[in-house]
Amino acid sequence: MRRLSLPSRQRRFPLAIVIALILCSAIWAYGTGAGRPAKNEPSKTGDTYQRDMSPINASKSGDTYQRDMSPINAGKSGDTYQRDMSPINASKSGDTYRRDMSPSEGFSASRSDRVLMLATTTSVDATGLLNVLADEFEKDTGITLKWIAVGTGAALKQARDGNADVVITHAKKLEDEFIRDGYGVNRRVIARNYFMIVGPGDDPAHVTGSSSAAEAFGRVKSSSALFVSRGDKSGTHTRELDLWALAGGKPETAYLETGQGMAETLRITAERRGYTLTDTATFYGLQGLAGLKPIYENAPELENIYSVIAIDPVRIPSARYGEAMAFIAFLTSPRGQKLIGEFKGKCGRPLFEPMAATPGADVIK
Repeated sequence: MRRLSLPSRQRRFPLAIVIALILCSAIWAYGTGAGRPAKNEPSKTGDTYQRDMSPINASKSGDTYQRDMSPINAGKSGDTYQRDMSPINASKSGDTYRRDMSPSEGFSASRSDRVLMLATTTSVDATGLLNVLADEFEKDTGITLKWIAVGTGAALKQARDGNADVVITHAKKLEDEFIRDGYGVNRRVIARNYFMIVGPGDDPAHVTGSSSAAEAFGRVKSSSALFVSRGDKSGTHTRELDLWALAGGKPETAYLETGQGMAETLRITAERRGYTLTDTATFYGLQGLAGLKPIYENAPELENIYSVIAIDPVRIPSARYGEAMAFIAFLTSPRGQKLIGEFKGKCGRPLFEPMAATPGADVIK
């Protein structure tokens, strides 16, 4: 029996209907989202995430974060922080701050936490000037000034050892070496007074009338009168050695080194009826120096320049550069200079002459 079949047109019609239904189903499925990837799955093949981290915590393909850290805690691509630490809390070796900001001025530092450590020559401390400056500086900035008063050489040594943020010194030769070695920056001249030679009232070495400091030293040496030296590598001691060099060398006898500050050296000189080199501020600011008087003074060659230097945080990372620069700005400001110039201590006479406004002082002094 011959099998019956539909005409050829009728056989093609049901096939077209089937194809149309398949296309409609596909369009409907795409529109309802049935064919899209789940939101908690990777957006495309090839994305890689760390363990316990979903795409919701990653900013884009290729970003890398520490475990349990999302982009909200990371600053930008390439930043590295300690675990569970965001940039606002980061503080580690290699951090960079603006030149006018030290780590102590970071986000977590409060005004009351700011402290500045100063290593200073003895004269600004012994006269009482530092007490006045410290009080006014703290009123203006909220920064507490602490200090150690030693000779200039010892002050610079403290800074080299990382024990100071700023120094006040008065020996340009030592200061230049300190800066050349990379420890100090932004030296500013703030004040001056003068060195002078003091001795017994009857002047047994006949120093009075000398035409120069070198001649005065030569008369002390030739008379065999006692000369009392600080012997402590301070600014005063450095200047004394320069003067001895001009006078042909220091005495082989009748020469006493105290290893003390200026005030104590003056007291020993008075007791021993000797001669010594001192700065005017310490001499006039001290009481109880009966028997000593100025023998050679007011000489331009004995100008005594005081400068302030910030410690370079590149060389000493612990240095509080921001606070140091705030102190330098205060000392060189019209207000700071007025405080220095008007300070009289207990002697009733000005002890320091302001110098910050003198043209070229930072370069030539």
